Amino acid sequence: MTIFSGELLKNKAFNGWNLFWLVSGPISIAMLIAMAGADLSGGAGVSAMIQLSVRCAVPWLYLTFAASSLHVLLPGPLTRWLLRNRKFFGLIFAAAMAWQGFFILWMVIIHSDYYINEVYVLRDAIEGVVGYIFLAAMTFTSFPFGRKLLSPRLWRYLHKAGIYFLWAYAFSVYWWALFYYPNPLPIDYIFYWGGFLAWAVRAAAWNKKRLRLAEKKTRENNAQPTFKLIGIAVVALGLIAAGFGSLWFDTAEEWLTGYAFTRVPELYLPYWPFQPYLPLFVIALGTLLMTRAKA
Repeated sequence: MTIFSGELLKNKAFNGWNLFWLVSGPISIAMLIAMAGADLSGGAGVSAMIQLSVRCAVPWLYLTFAASSLHVLLPGPLTRWLLRNRKFFGLIFAAAMAWQGFFILWMVIIHSDYYINEVYVLRDAIEGVVGYIFLAAMTFTSFPFGRKLLSPRLWRYLHKAGIYFLWAYAFSVYWWALFYYPNPLPIDYIFYWGGFLAWAVRAAAWNKKRLRLAEKKTRENNAQPTFKLIGIAVVALGLIAAGFGSLWFDTAEEWLTGYAFTRVPELYLPYWPFQPYLPLFVIALGTLLMTRAKA
């Protein structure tokens, strides 16, 4: 019985609701232990608990985000198990985020002065509220009684838009931690590159599907070599930009902000002006060029 044979992954203890309780139970226990040892009489202590709850949640978000694409790229027992339990990875993420919501409410209600003076930024608050709306809607419609309220198409739109929005929020948090704020922690690097890898897996799966489509239409992969070479170069440029955001951040900030027509989005639009995602846009463009077929 090995993981590679798939036998262990078929065990009921590692699937479905058993998997959910196997993971979310220890997370909740860890949160209670951390609460017992934390100084929650001040806003700083509650803020630390918020950070801890997010760190418990984010890996499951990334896994949910990448599960289907991993199966496209590497079909096998492990990725079938990931795909089969994707819903429960998402519910584990939701359970851990419920702890974050609890501590956010604690801070807002009990330590409101600390929240207003040290934490509150309007656009960040909008991003957080929208993220929780998506999370609540996705969790509700993950169960049969919620799913039947939506058509299959609306259900797919909701969950695709929601998972991208939630991934974008987590990814941007760690991008800013690395390339804007001083003294990033080692875990910030892990979560940033983990989020990048989760997105890169989806991009690679998209690339694979486009190649399959081109082969199906023409019975051969006839992407133009020139476009392939340009695409590879563009992808390489995006990868460099993803690893060295501090080198181009100031220039991007100068070009993308400070105009009369950007005042409203700078205040209210989540993620504007999208600096964390600019390298990803470049990589996506390169991937598109690499798979461009002849007319």
